[in-house]
Amino acid sequence: MVPLVLALASLVAVALPAPGMFVALGLGIGGVGLGLRGARRGAGPARLAATAGAAVALVGAGLAAARFAVTLLALDRLVALAG
Repeated sequence: MVPLVLALASLVAVALPAPGMFVALGLGIGGVGLGLRGARRGAGPARLAATAGAAVALVGAGLAAARFAVTLLALDRLVALAG
């Protein structure tokens, strides 16, 4: 259940301004790690919830990484425009 909560928090944090992408990346990595650990050790519905949490956390971490990359590209363009 914890990986699913971390994954959903990661998706919410991606939409937040300023430090949101860093928080989302951390929560996503934590959700993936705990989800994979729970998928190996769990049984039945707990295993399914852990796997779903890992998958959603991976999406959240991917969105945060994409937002970080777009921010770096935008800053690079601004530096190029400034001379």
